[in-house]
Amino acid sequence: MTRTTEPVGPLSAAAGVLLLLLSAPAPVLAAPGGGPGTKSEPATDQGGARESGKGRSRESDSSSKTDDGKDVDTEHLFGFTEGADAGEKGEREAVVDTVSRIGKRRDGPGRSAYRVLDTRLAYQFNPIDRLSLELSAFGTLRRQRNILDLDDKSYGTFDGVSLEVKYQFLKGSKEQPFGLALEVRPRFTRVLPVEGRGADIVDVESLLQLDVQVVPDKLWYGSNLSVEPAAGRERGGPGYRSSTFLWSNALVGRVGDNTYLGPEVRYLRGYEGAFLNRLESEALTLGPALHHRFTEKVWLTVAYAGQVWGRDTDPALAGRSLGLNQFERHSLRVKFGMEF
Repeated sequence: MTRTTEPVGPLSAAAGVLLLLLSAPAPVLAAPGGGPGTKSEPATDQGGARESGKGRSRESDSSSKTDDGKDVDTEHLFGFTEGADAGEKGEREAVVDTVSRIGKRRDGPGRSAYRVLDTRLAYQFNPIDRLSLELSAFGTLRRQRNILDLDDKSYGTFDGVSLEVKYQFLKGSKEQPFGLALEVRPRFTRVLPVEGRGADIVDVESLLQLDVQVVPDKLWYGSNLSVEPAAGRERGGPGYRSSTFLWSNALVGRVGDNTYLGPEVRYLRGYEGAFLNRLESEALTLGPALHHRFTEKVWLTVAYAGQVWGRDTDPALAGRSLGLNQFERHSLRVKFGMEF
């Protein structure tokens, strides 16, 4: 807050300095040998915090969260990959998570576009240690034009809600570097994720999360295994069944006091049928992941994933590169969070 003050004249300033010097307490000198005159208590600031303990307090409250490897929160450290940390009782967090999905095969000559912006607003809280509950609401913006097997569409709409339940079995530290958690994410969605047509779909993603401190306080590895079946019905249309398998891996290192950067690779398989029945597409993506903490409570994660290999099983697409039937050429994730 900026305060407005009146200008002070030279005589008033001199009088103020003289009054301050006269009112200041005389220094206490230490008696030789630690006698009765020795001042054993360190000086305190206006808030009553001891100067010698002040640095230690700050270190334990904030620096250890970023400078001490065992206290780095790995949950949002790896980009698209999720870390195993789940938090402690009473912790709360608000998150804005946006994933942009860009690029599919064009259908004939002319300009084409496929851009989908999926945004999630989430509130997370911990009723007990190592258990987190997260409530989310989704919105989507979509523009698709001249794309193979897809209708031209351009709109924005509300896209459902979800509940995420996560329990952490192991918490990583310098002494025990492995973190392990299981997360279940039931979700109701109103839009088919690829086609963009209206629907009523329920999917349940089960996600196994592992992270390891490869080099304490310097290098972390994260890995996820995920299976996501989905079932429902298009509005005014047929039933819908699909499923996805995901294996993602990230390796990030500390590149600054509160900044972490490294590569991330993901392998995805998309199926027709809710139980991994018939393979339709597979893709391998690669890109960087960046995580930065502005303060102890405010952070940002940015990650890019581009297809470097893939294929579709449709015979009509034999010999075509990349798996674009179920997945996109490019994905960009921007996730901003605040803990309180």
